[in-house]
Amino acid sequence: MHDFIMVEDCELWDIICDGPYVPTKVLEELPFSMEKTSKEYTEAEKKAVEKNFRAKKILVCVIGPEEYNRISTCDTTKEIWEALQIAHEGTTQVKQSKIDMLTIEYELFKMRDDESIQDMDTRFTSIINGLHSLGETIPRNKLVSKILSFLPSSWESKVNAISESKDLQELTIEELIGNLKTYDLKRKINSE
Repeated sequence: MHDFIMVEDCELWDIICDGPYVPTKVLEELPFSMEKTSKEYTEAEKKAVEKNFRAKKILVCVIGPEEYNRISTCDTTKEIWEALQIAHEGTTQVKQSKIDMLTIEYELFKMRDDESIQDMDTRFTSIINGLHSLGETIPRNKLVSKILSFLPSSWESKVNAISESKDLQELTIEELIGNLKTYDLKRKINSE
């Protein structure tokens, strides 16, 4: 969502996170300011207020009918965004619980004996993406080391070959998975 909105206009994301721009005027007879009427807006203020509505339009247009029912009573994009965050990520407590569960899954992850590299990669990527979407990122080199550590013992010779021939600090996950898939394919061909 962030990237989609930033492509449209980077100021829209600020409106979503910080709340709408509201033009105000200072009253000389009272020690406070109050909201201007739309007739009092300058051209710059009109454009800023338009951005409020553009941001709201984008959020409303990208959600489905069920989501719309959840946010239909929200007045500002900030309220909409917060309602969507809570609906999808949960409260801070729920979010932390999800992070804790995914972290445990990550730490206990093992490749199954009957599992292909592709299936293992799909399961592992799902955990990593879940953590990332909740704001937890794991450095690439730790992911590479983790993958090498949870391969079954039947892969020990391949793990050793990769560890000795590659710089694990520079090796990408895609390169590693590609290398493992190639090896897996050769093993299947040889066993047939």
